[in-house]
Amino acid sequence: MTTQSALGGSRVVVALDYADAKTALTLVEKLEPQACRLKVGKELFTAAGPALVGTLVQRGFDVFLDLKFHDIPNTVAQACKAAAGLGVWMLNVHALGGRAMLQAAREGVESSQRRPLLIAVTVLTSMAEADLRAVGVAASPLDEAMLLAGLTCDSGLDGVVCSAHEAGQIRDRFGRNFLRVTPGIRLAGDAAGDQRRVMTPVLALQAGSSYLVIGRSVTRAAEPLQVLAQINSELATLEHKQ
Repeated sequence: MTTQSALGGSRVVVALDYADAKTALTLVEKLEPQACRLKVGKELFTAAGPALVGTLVQRGFDVFLDLKFHDIPNTVAQACKAAAGLGVWMLNVHALGGRAMLQAAREGVESSQRRPLLIAVTVLTSMAEADLRAVGVAASPLDEAMLLAGLTCDSGLDGVVCSAHEAGQIRDRFGRNFLRVTPGIRLAGDAAGDQRRVMTPVLALQAGSSYLVIGRSVTRAAEPLQVLAQINSELATLEHKQ
């Protein structure tokens, strides 16, 4: 399990939701490692591969490799081991893979020279209750997220990916050191896009989020570093008051 010291630095993780390395790096040139962390997901990793991750790490950024591994335990363990070898700060798996897979994933990163944080996806922020019912899950998003968070915590992982709407109850049940990484973060006035359960950065931190995954609100801004500075300032002020 991680310690509270893992929360040093910016709480903001900028989602590099791009189709190629060139476009992603054009944005990265406008950012600074002190201002944010970076998330590389399936689209960009499939297009650009480990080389891009290495470039970002060399430039001093903490990289969250968001590939949501979900397979048989041995396959996931080896994938996590390979991902950890890239020097990433954080990576994730799907909690629905079950206890054996989660434990295998944890064992896969344990021997890394620089052990990354390992978290598990609970319920995607694009899914509402009707979407869960359509795939045979009778529980509400909150109840399902709590169930999977408990499984993840029992399996020795560092935290979960969840909606900010569930972060507070997960924190209260499993402790502040159990990380809550929350996508679906939008600045006030920004469109929700393909997310169903969204929240602003300040409200998300108040609700119990540990790290905030922010995409379009930063990546489509004319001055992304200025946007990050404003977000970081607001979050720092809130943390100082708490």
